[in-house]
Formats: sequence, structure tokens, C-alpha cells
Amino acid sequence: MPIVFTHEFNTPVYKGKVSFNTGLFINGQFVDGLDGTTIDVVNPTDSKVITSVSEGTQKDVDLAVDAAEKAFETTWGLNCPGNKRGLLLNKLASLMEEHTDELAALETLDNGKTFNTARSWDVPTAITCVRYFAGWADKISGRVIETTEERFTYTRHEPIGVVGQIIPWNFPLLMFIWKIAPALATGNTVVLKPSEFTPLTAIRMCHLAQEAGFPPGVLNIVTGYGNTVGSAISSHMRIHKAAFTGSTLVGRKIMEAAANSNLKNVTLELGGKSPNIIFDDADLEQAVRWAMLGVFFNQGQSCIAGSRIFVQEGIYDEFLKCFTEKSRSIKVGDPFAPDTFQGPQISKIQYDRIMGYIDSGKKEGARIHLGGERHGSEGYFIQPTIFLDTNPDMRIVKEEIFGPVSVVIKFSDEEDIVRQANDTVYGLAAAVFTKDVNQAITTAHKLKAGSVWVNCYGLADPNTPFGGFKQSGIGREMGEYALNNYTEVKSVNVNLGLKM
Repeated sequence: MPIVFTHEFNTPVYKGKVSFNTGLFINGQFVDGLDGTTIDVVNPTDSKVITSVSEGTQKDVDLAVDAAEKAFETTWGLNCPGNKRGLLLNKLASLMEEHTDELAALETLDNGKTFNTARSWDVPTAITCVRYFAGWADKISGRVIETTEERFTYTRHEPIGVVGQIIPWNFPLLMFIWKIAPALATGNTVVLKPSEFTPLTAIRMCHLAQEAGFPPGVLNIVTGYGNTVGSAISSHMRIHKAAFTGSTLVGRKIMEAAANSNLKNVTLELGGKSPNIIFDDADLEQAVRWAMLGVFFNQGQSCIAGSRIFVQEGIYDEFLKCFTEKSRSIKVGDPFAPDTFQGPQISKIQYDRIMGYIDSGKKEGARIHLGGERHGSEGYFIQPTIFLDTNPDMRIVKEEIFGPVSVVIKFSDEEDIVRQANDTVYGLAAAVFTKDVNQAITTAHKLKAGSVWVNCYGLADPNTPFGGFKQSGIGREMGEYALNNYTEVKSVNVNLGLKM
């Protein structure tokens, strides 16, 4: 029998008890993996094991695909009207609302993000996303195409079938919803692998999906490692769509596996090294606040992190002074404390990776202006870090660090700043701060990024498409654009009078 995880939260911001099964969720049931092995889930705050979850393998993925195929052919897909799919998704959203504090506490426990962030942003944003796609479920439509009066030609947007989804550890609940909501709304069935570091909210959501009344096999969760479960999903011959959020390196592997198997449709949301351009006429106080949020939010573990901060020379000194003060004031520590802004990094692996980049910056001649050291004596905490005196060839300027590390770069040439900002293999996001609306729009249009914010940073809505240029990915999530990821377009031509 799978392990039942029980935990008593007794924190300043949340008190409550959780108890739920941590098995694989296949065909509407929680089961052990066929090999009977488990994976330890570690609390990044103190490096201690929280619980264990069942470990899946390729054989378990096969079983999940079997269940998903059966559901697609019988109780879901075109056999379940869109209005009913929408009702079930809305019921799931209502259950999430009822369990908001519990979901936020679980997110904090195995991810390390602050409870306040999870409670005020992650969970409500996820709920809004579910309701948004619930509204689309009965509005998937094709078109009638004019040809001749002797023919009736139209298109249908049909669900693909079984889709495989692989999500990261930085926003576990939100990425879970970003993936399953449009897939289920359009009538697909799902086999999903959460990160082995942060599986708890995905597993808990399966209990809520059961309670909401989703038929068995519509949603299947196989916890496991990337080189087993992730590989099995991306190369599976009966999965016809793969969606992945994570690093560009792994994205390449998934794309290769998809090509070498059944040439499955692939959506990839990958890395970033986003520029944040602050012109002389920007509202300084607002620019500082948004820049701090843009790079240090979620411990810097965000694909859109504005880690390259370009500041025009006229306000550079004042900006740096204010940005330094703001960054120094960040409270790092217990994510369940009410005044904490920055919790621990997700794992020892990620902690070591970030510290490796900080060491690289030092060795390559950059100057640490703030931070650059471990915070505390236990867990995986790193001080908010600011580098100065960098050059474009340094690793800390070129590569995605995925931690609380920023570089602040002075610029003078307004024409050249766009070239500097675009001088990256990534193209996920960017920001512009200026009071000149013409400059804002002109600069935004020249930036090679999937999302550009003007006088703000990181704002996201479920009706707004999200994705990257260049090596930041393929396709768009969110908004009406996301529906295209999960439907096939069929042309139907009806002969009304043509004779041979």
C-alpha cells in the first residue's frame, strides 16, 4: 500500500493537519509503483526528509497511458461535452478555494517559497487559471470555409488524445494547473510527471480531482525521475503530445526523444536571461521596487527573472544606491515566518549550482557589491547578490543562474541598449522602465522576447499568452493561444452536388 503522508503544521501563519496518500495516481486510484520503490521528499529549509512518495518507472507510465487511452475513448474526449468538462474544472477550482491554506502550506513545505507568497499569489493565480480554461471548454469551435456551392467545407478542432506533461519544481502547483487546465478543457487525457523535488501539491490535487468527479484515467500522475519517467513520457509511442517546462538542456532532450519516437507535437517553455532596461526618465522608486521583485522573487528561481539590469548612466548611481538598500532589506529565512520574503533554494544541487556561478563571477573579475554568501547554517539559503563591473562574456551575464543573483550594468547609448539586451540565446521576457510612451513602445517592439513589461515586471494573467523566442521555447501557454497546443485541426469536405 502507498504511504499516507500526515503532517501537523504549527506555524505563525498556518496551523492545520494534512493527511493523504502519496502513491502514483493511475486510473483514479493511488497505487505503489510496480518496482515498489520510493523517493524521499526533502524540506529545503532544514534538509530533513518530509516524507516519501511512490517512484514510478516506464512500466508505470505504460499503465497510466493505458488508463488515459481508455478514458479518452469512453468517458472523456469527444464523449464528454465541453459544458460538462467546464463544470468539472470549475468544481475543481472551488475545491482549491476551500483548501487554499492547505495547498499553500504544502507548497511552502517542499518548495521553500514563503507561505505568504504561496497563499496570496501561487494558489489564487492557479485557481483563476482553472476557471479561465473552464470557460473555454464549451467554446472550442471550427469554421465554415467558403469553397463552392457544390461543396460544404468546415474545420473541427479535436482533442489530440493522451498528452504527456512534465513540470518543474519552482512553481509546482501553478505549473501543474498551467499544464492540465487547457489540456482537460479541450478534451485530452493527461499523464503528468511532477518534479521529484516538489510532488506534494500535484498528488494532493489528484485527491481534489477525485472529489470533483473527474472520471478514472482522465488525470494520471506518475512521480519519478527525469531519466526514467520523463524519458518514458517523451518517447512513448502512444503519447501524441508532450509539454515541458524546465531547462533548455532538458528541453532539447525531450524534443529529440519526440522526434525519434512518433514525432509527437511538442510545447516547450524553457530558460531565460531576461533584460530589465531602466532609462533616465523612469520613476526611480517604482523601478527599484519592480527590479527587486523581478530578480529576487521566488528566491530568484524563475525563468523570467530580470537578472540583467541595464540602467542608464544619468540615474545609475542613485538607482544602485536605492536598489542596494532595498535588496539589503530583504528578510531571508523561515518561509513560514510572516515577514520573510526569501526562503531557501530548492535543493543542495541547486544551492551548489548557484554558489558555483557566484564563484565564477569572482574568478572572471566581476565585483560583488552585495551578498554572495550562504545565509545561516542549515538549509539552502543564499544571500541576495548583486554583481557590478561585469562584461558580456562572463557566465553570470550569459547563463541562466536560477537563483538570487543579479548583475547591474550601466549604459549610455540608447540605440545600443537594445543590441545588448538581445545579446543572449534566450528570449523569454524583458522589461522597460520609462515615462516616455514612445520610447517604451519602440523599445518593447525591438526586444526579442515573448513577454515585455513596461513600467512593471512579471505580471501574468491566464488570458495572456506566455512563451519564448529563440532558445526559450516553442509554443505559447495561457490564453486562447494555449488551446492550439492541445487540439488537432481537421478539414471536412462534403460533396453536395459534384458528379464524376
